[in-house]
Amino acid sequence: MEAEAATGSFFGAIGGFLVWVVENIALAFWNLGYALSHPMAWLDWLSWENTTEDKEAVMRFVYYGASVEFFFVVFTFFLAIFLAGLYSNRFLWGTVRVLEGLANTVGRFFAWAGLIMVLQQVMIVFMQRIFARPDISIGFGIPVQFDVSWFAEELKLYNAMVVALCLTYTFVQGGHVRVDLVYSAVSHRVKRMIDMFGSLFFMIPVATLIWMYAWFFMWRHLIVPKPSASDGLDRLLLKARAVRWNIETIGFSPNGFNAYFLFKILVSVMLALIFIQAWAFFYRSFLEWKEGEESAGKYLDQDQLEAGEEPYDHAEF
Repeated sequence: MEAEAATGSFFGAIGGFLVWVVENIALAFWNLGYALSHPMAWLDWLSWENTTEDKEAVMRFVYYGASVEFFFVVFTFFLAIFLAGLYSNRFLWGTVRVLEGLANTVGRFFAWAGLIMVLQQVMIVFMQRIFARPDISIGFGIPVQFDVSWFAEELKLYNAMVVALCLTYTFVQGGHVRVDLVYSAVSHRVKRMIDMFGSLFFMIPVATLIWMYAWFFMWRHLIVPKPSASDGLDRLLLKARAVRWNIETIGFSPNGFNAYFLFKILVSVMLALIFIQAWAFFYRSFLEWKEGEESAGKYLDQDQLEAGEEPYDHAEF
């Protein structure tokens, strides 16, 4: 009897979860329509006139940015594209090319931050060791002047840009290290099934989970009273009465880099790019599974390297 009750309770919980998912997918269309038809309810803060409406709008934006409603709007959009792709491979390939093109474009642009980082480090060494200057002034007319230590600490921002904004670009290029125990030994279709499973049950859930905390972590360094991931919409609207901008400007040294809130923004942007790339990887894997081995690498825009410069795309043990 106890085993039967436990089994019934388990299947009841599964059934309740599926009903909850279906209900939220159905509500996603209404939520998206309401958000698009009432944009000022959550975007009024962009003008920021310090009114009650502005304060409530920023709190709605904070809440819905990591809410169940927003997740299901995005997830429903993902399902809609996939269902359309079941009917038209051409449409789904076009989606893959757009999403991978976004990763490549962003990555190729911000990869130049590595060169800027090197040049700035050279400038710092020259200003400190040769010209013995305590500060650096850049610009014409109204120059930007900061202490040398400010520019030295700012180098970390360029490094963060390369890591956060070039991560999905590196994924598209096959440049991430990959521990391969089974993958290389299985057939093409099994590989694509593994890829689909990984993108759907690892990339998307992990990106979603980290986003929920990174989103509030970012806003906790931009406004006060500080929002919490456990706060409901009603509680955040109550906090809106006292909300004001309080952007983090504390450096590790008195004259050091003081825009560390940019690192929090980069974390959220990185997770958004990972989520989008998970879509692209799932769609590509499905199409390559459906069309067969001859479609492997189809429309894949990878950089052309000289002989001997090919990246290692995995490591075998």
